[in-house]
Amino acid sequence: MAEAAEAVALGTGTGVPAFRLSRGGTVLFAVACGTAVANVYFAQPLLVTLGRDFSIGTATVGAVVTLTQIGYGLGLFLLVPLGDMLDRRRLVVAQLLLLAAALTAVGTASSATLLLGGLAAVGLLAVVTQTLVAFAASLAPPEERGRVVGLVTSGVVTGILLARTVSGLLADLAGWRAVYLSSAVLTCAIALALHRLLPSRTSTSTSTSTSTSTTSTARTYGQLLRSTVTLFARERLLRVRALLALLVFAAFSTLWSSVALPLSAPPLSLSHTAIGAFGLAGAAGALAATAAGRLNDQGFSQRTTGIGLALLTASWLPLALTRHSLWALAAGVILLDLAVQAVHVTNQTLIYALHPEAGSRLIGGYMVFYSIGSASGAVAATALYAAAGWTAVCALGAGVSLLALLLWAATRRGATPSPR
Repeated sequence: MAEAAEAVALGTGTGVPAFRLSRGGTVLFAVACGTAVANVYFAQPLLVTLGRDFSIGTATVGAVVTLTQIGYGLGLFLLVPLGDMLDRRRLVVAQLLLLAAALTAVGTASSATLLLGGLAAVGLLAVVTQTLVAFAASLAPPEERGRVVGLVTSGVVTGILLARTVSGLLADLAGWRAVYLSSAVLTCAIALALHRLLPSRTSTSTSTSTSTSTTSTARTYGQLLRSTVTLFARERLLRVRALLALLVFAAFSTLWSSVALPLSAPPLSLSHTAIGAFGLAGAAGALAATAAGRLNDQGFSQRTTGIGLALLTASWLPLALTRHSLWALAAGVILLDLAVQAVHVTNQTLIYALHPEAGSRLIGGYMVFYSIGSASGAVAATALYAAAGWTAVCALGAGVSLLALLLWAATRRGATPSPR
């Protein structure tokens, strides 16, 4: 993979040459990000099968998704900041290899306890995605940073969207265990490729950093964690956007953590492949959401947020008709994913602009709320489906979406740095 990148001495003063990614190297980063984040979503089309194989009731099968999201949230807070203080090459490779081990544990699990523990570990280690995004940004020259980060981020979105489709297809062809075992093999291959491609130290490293004592490192790590909390206390915009993320992704998870249940049941009785294919419908909405970034650049972040949240609330009307029309489900999925991606892109753009020098901590802290919302939506939706059916789940999703719209309306003044 050496030809995928080129090292260029730029006279940084650190004694370590800067490292410039070629397009091939950037694509490898994008593939690594998409593969890692997909592991968080593989279980969603498989809930019925996992519940049957491990004797997990319908009311509690949402724990499969919830524990993965809890692990992801912990990883965002505890592991992502390590990228600001450790050799990122070693950190990325180590996390990928540990992620492969966790995927193997899930794929070979013989009990519900081992399954759930493995999935929590998968979520914890899948945050290597965020470390890779920050790493790619640090390796790109300023004049190419936007292009590099954009391409790597597209890998994240693609991984999320295709995870359900790939998971359903593989499960039908070779069983659900093949989903996780195949991902473990692919993750190991990517770890090897990145180990060969990446520099051993970024341009921020110094010859003295390797002699840093364990006590000093621990103190620095603690300061990083505390600074994330301090940023939340200081920045109203961050708090508002984080709460919006919690509600938006609670609604998102309400759909995707429970839709396999009515689709698997009579009269529809769809296969894993057919259920996962609805992730492709969401792709159309998510691709359209790229316009949100351009609208934000033009100063229309509040308008974009309001329209997105209104569409999110409206999407639950066609979703409620799922049992009667799969076309209605497809339309609802497109609307929902369009709305979620539009709000998410706007949130991250506004938050990063607050303190670019603390971008990793800002985004990491914000994404913790994303995980809390995703976990809450999953457990609430499956429990409610068991108790009251699909209509009640849609009412929950609509209610959460409406709450987000009301929160935006109540906080819109002063919640953006742009007066527009």
